[in-house]
Amino acid sequence: MSQGKSRVIGFWVATGAVALPNVAAAFGYLSANESVMQNFANLGYPAYLPTFLGIMKIAGALALFVRKVPVLTQWAYAGFTFVFLGAVYSHLSAGDPIGTAVPPAVMLGILLVSYALQPKVTASSESLPVGIPAAG
Repeated sequence: MSQGKSRVIGFWVATGAVALPNVAAAFGYLSANESVMQNFANLGYPAYLPTFLGIMKIAGALALFVRKVPVLTQWAYAGFTFVFLGAVYSHLSAGDPIGTAVPPAVMLGILLVSYALQPKVTASSESLPVGIPAAG
């Protein structure tokens, strides 16, 4: 197998390993699952936050998979980075056992692998939102 093909496979495996569990988590958030709501309450967050995060996690996963608008893909990477860092910080700040901070830290690591292995996209004016010129 060529190095380029291995890189593409690694990218999609890492991307799937980030996106799919977050979509699954989003359904728990959107269904107001009792344990999810209790976890957010224990961290001191308002009851409406899981709904917002659920919607954003689905949108972010779609942006990572579809990859038609490069700026949205970059926003998805940034958004997931903030979510994972926020989760680590929240659990540690709340005095939760350190093990509760491990899953989001691992997800952040996998996200960074996906980001590092992503195919390079050359932006054309058709793939950019209106008003953003293509790099020259």
